[in-house]
Amino acid sequence: MSTNSIHPLDRSEYVEQAYFYGLLENRIVQEIPIQELLEQVHFEIAANTRLPMAIDFLLTELKHVGVMAPAMRRLVHYFTPFQTYLISEAEREEGKFDMRVALKVLQAEAQYRADGGSHGGLFFYQFEAICRNRLRYDPGLAAIAGDPSYDDVWKGWILRLRRDIGLVDFADFLFLHSDEYRRKMVAIGESVENRGPFIFGPHEGRIAFACRRRDPLYLFGALQRHLGYPAVPRVTPVDRTMEAIPQLFRKLEQLEHRLKLMEQENRTGIDITKFYKK
Repeated sequence: MSTNSIHPLDRSEYVEQAYFYGLLENRIVQEIPIQELLEQVHFEIAANTRLPMAIDFLLTELKHVGVMAPAMRRLVHYFTPFQTYLISEAEREEGKFDMRVALKVLQAEAQYRADGGSHGGLFFYQFEAICRNRLRYDPGLAAIAGDPSYDDVWKGWILRLRRDIGLVDFADFLFLHSDEYRRKMVAIGESVENRGPFIFGPHEGRIAFACRRRDPLYLFGALQRHLGYPAVPRVTPVDRTMEAIPQLFRKLEQLEHRLKLMEQENRTGIDITKFYKK
């Protein structure tokens, strides 16, 4: 299994990234333009990181082209391809991926990196985010493979999954690349020379084997519980109750007025002269 770090940047960068994405998500519900939000949060980010400079560049590009993804794509040394992909999907006019969901996903991912998560947990979180939000697998998995956190073995496995997704059940694919599968093969005397790579541990392999031919959400749920990576965020609907109350009062007033007219008509008839324009 891979032992290289999942920290292409310093830990402090991911701490501030998580804070930055959280600020944007909390304030975007106020329907403030993203350009104004970047100007607001710029001074709230710790100056000892490179994030303020990245925000300056995002803001400059946003004023020119109206979207952030192209600017993030140019800052490939700072933002990962997966981060850029989520923002680009949220900015697609024909797409249905909510920007609030993208920011929540990025916030949890940055915090997981800062907390020192594993490669397996990071991959499962990123892949589950794509699946749950019904994003496109081909560019999504290509973006995950481009993450500098993964070594060549991981990249090759992810690109192979990208090729075979839809043809092979994901639980089977995971099991076939686990130490649990290698152990079973060795136990029955089968060679594993041309199999693998075995990048997942026996625990992940047993979970995958138990979830074969079942809804993938059960597999993701079990992996999330046992590996400890964050649950993929889901945006709660905006509470429109306070907006609905005044409308309800106006409807009640209209109904009350109509009832009064009907009662007057039943008693004496309606005097329409009082509605004449003076």
